[in-house]
Amino acid sequence: MEKEITQKELLRLKNLWVYEEELYKNGCASVAGVDEVGRGPLAGPVAAACVILPRGLLIPGLDDSKKLSEKKRNEITKVVEEKAVCINIVEVDWRTIDEINILTATRRAMKEAVAGLNITPGHVLVDGRAIPDAAFDHTAIVGGDGKSASIAAASVIAKVYRDRLMIEYDNIYPEYGFARHKGYGTAAHVEALKKYGPCPIHRKTFIKNIFRV
Repeated sequence: MEKEITQKELLRLKNLWVYEEELYKNGCASVAGVDEVGRGPLAGPVAAACVILPRGLLIPGLDDSKKLSEKKRNEITKVVEEKAVCINIVEVDWRTIDEINILTATRRAMKEAVAGLNITPGHVLVDGRAIPDAAFDHTAIVGGDGKSASIAAASVIAKVYRDRLMIEYDNIYPEYGFARHKGYGTAAHVEALKKYGPCPIHRKTFIKNIFRV
């Protein structure tokens, strides 16, 4: 990680703890953050991560995973894995996405990610919208992966986990280029679909307008 933290970066990192600190000050024993990745791709699973960080931990560079380079995400993942109180990752596969739709699959992944933590959090900060019928107290924060340290950490963990999965699938189905685009609908991916048709990990409900299945 960086050798020195600038004052500007230090202030940004401290501001990522505003939501968590409010909960801690109101007596919450532990605060978790949960986020998902993989809602939009044409192939592969959706993955959700839930993370409880030590209170006030400042991780240089921590931010919304979409704003970070692959190298930075990997660096932050190592720090989170070393220092987090607990982490849980859940994936919901493409078959289930086709069966229950991506929104329901995403919510399932997030619920299970929280439920599988070794510690039951006092409150959960959720990226995006509230989760209906959740069995835990939570606060939904639109754009939370750039506003909350816990959600940002979850977003990075989920992104790195899913990217690594898609690289493994690239070894099995190399003609689609999964290692490059991670299953998203790039022009090259769409062309590969038209040429080869879908492989077993493609979401049939997502590609029906590209390739008749």
